[in-house]
Amino acid sequence: MPTFDDEGYLVDPDDWNDALAQQIAQGLGVELTDDHWFVLRFMRDRYHENRVTVDARHVMRHLEQRYPGQGRHRLFELFPYGYVAQACRVAGMKRPRAWSTG
Repeated sequence: MPTFDDEGYLVDPDDWNDALAQQIAQGLGVELTDDHWFVLRFMRDRYHENRVTVDARHVMRHLEQRYPGQGRHRLFELFPYGYVAQACRVAGMKRPRAWSTG
């Protein structure tokens, strides 16, 4: 059973899986679409490469592949309550200590 901290972030990001992402998203009122998974897979891949939560501006650039000139806008359409508050939780990341929203 995965463990969460007091703020609802996964304690060990390696406990994450697709089913858990669905469960977390549902609890946050987010219905996962292909674009959500596009972001989540990118975040997880970068986490596995670097063992840190990817900065929001890198996710925005990733979204630019699908939505040229609209990466920032699209990220906040997908996660309207914020990158850290929603995307990081659903992706199973620890709460970032410092971050940029771009």
